[in-house]
Amino acid sequence: MHIVICPGIHAPHLTQEFVQGLNATASDTYNFLIYPNHDYAVLSLHLLQFLQAQLGNSQRRSPVVFIAFSAGVVGAILAASVWQSLGGQVLALIAIDGWGVPLFGNFPLHRLSHDYFTHWSSAMLGSGSHNFYAEPAVDHLTLWRSPHNVSGCYTKDSQTLAHLSAAEFLIMLLKQYGQVKEAREKLL
Repeated sequence: MHIVICPGIHAPHLTQEFVQGLNATASDTYNFLIYPNHDYAVLSLHLLQFLQAQLGNSQRRSPVVFIAFSAGVVGAILAASVWQSLGGQVLALIAIDGWGVPLFGNFPLHRLSHDYFTHWSSAMLGSGSHNFYAEPAVDHLTLWRSPHNVSGCYTKDSQTLAHLSAAEFLIMLLKQYGQVKEAREKLL
């Protein structure tokens, strides 16, 4: 399983801090494909070109999970949809503070939000059944920079199931999709 990170429009070191925060929380170390642009290219299909360059013809054999932040959610939702239409396996798309970005696709979707208002108002534009919002609220970049330090609520179908950190929620999803990948491989 490849985990594709699509940052927003911000300083690149914030993405490195995000990855370090996830790896510090996880019992396993994950290998991330980090889209290297931190400018307006995140709004385009350049992410798809990046994936094709990184994964080549292995797209049918290499399932991907997208984790996108802020403006990067725009490019990620487009790339995930096209990647799937080209025969690639998209296990899920996780949108972190993609406020105002409609989520759609024939794959599982999840939202993480920096506060309850963003969580609630973004759900009107699509979200999955499993989502997260920070409680207490944090600023936008803190959710990306320090997911291991952001506590909040894990919700399923609008019901709060647990209180945990944003990093713990993300790791839970990654483990879930890693198990899905293994189950699919056994069937093939």
